[in-house]
Amino acid sequence: MTDKKAALRSLITQYEARQRRQMGIAILAGTTVLALAVFLAPKPAPEPVEVAVEEGAPAVDAYEDLALSGKAAIVYDLATGEVLFERNAKAQLPLASLTKLLTVYAAATSMPRDARVTLTDAALAADGESGFAAGETFTLDDLAKLALVSSSNDATEAIALATESHRAQSGPTLLASAAAAIGLSQTYALNGTGLDESTSVSGGYGSATDVAKLAGALLGAAPEIARASTEPALTIHSTTGVAHTLSNTNPDVVRVPGIMLSKTGFTDLAGGNLVVVYDAGIGHPVAVVVMGSTREGRFTDVAKLIKRTADHFAGL
Repeated sequence: MTDKKAALRSLITQYEARQRRQMGIAILAGTTVLALAVFLAPKPAPEPVEVAVEEGAPAVDAYEDLALSGKAAIVYDLATGEVLFERNAKAQLPLASLTKLLTVYAAATSMPRDARVTLTDAALAADGESGFAAGETFTLDDLAKLALVSSSNDATEAIALATESHRAQSGPTLLASAAAAIGLSQTYALNGTGLDESTSVSGGYGSATDVAKLAGALLGAAPEIARASTEPALTIHSTTGVAHTLSNTNPDVVRVPGIMLSKTGFTDLAGGNLVVVYDAGIGHPVAVVVMGSTREGRFTDVAKLIKRTADHFAGL
């Protein structure tokens, strides 16, 4: 009997041990399943975080709110062909004495610089008095320089007549050929000086854009003549040694750093015109043109544009 009880207790003990093992396995399995469920359960999307994006400062327009008295203006980068500023730059307006740039260009690209040009009675009949005497002769180079510095109508008319004779062309045809050679699409001239033909017809017409290109073309074709236009005054001598000294019609040439060319223009129809080319950097010519301003306003307008252009380049 004792042996039977001992055997029963052994069986009970084995059963209880087996039950505990199975329960442990079940608990472990359940824990594992729960852990996997937690691990594999989809995570809630994180709350969006706003990231502040700092925008770059807007580009500054150096010419913003610029007040000018002229009807048209342009700042033209001759080095790159870029228009830095323009206002009615394509408008066709009276050129006045800016026409002289075209006349000098036509002569400089047609005749030798040492060609002789005589002040004839026909040349001296042009409006204005420059102190020349009939029959005086000068080299083209000298007379062209004085024509631009002083805006002498006598000198320019003599150059125009000499070039017309050399080319066997009429004045308007000669000037039209020169304008076409440069690619000036809005420029034509009825005479070489730019003097008004009548109270309603100007001697020449063109746009601020064309004037800027014309100034650049003259600088390229005849740099010595162009640069002489920046002298405060100029003295030339006739072939017989008679000296003629005339002042620059632009009193501001001494105040423009790096100035390379200057030409004024003024008539009743045109108002005040002015073109200046200056070096904005090493070998970086920029043309500044104002048209349809006043006699004094043209100088103020160009000075403003040069100042704003300096600001433009400083901000690059």
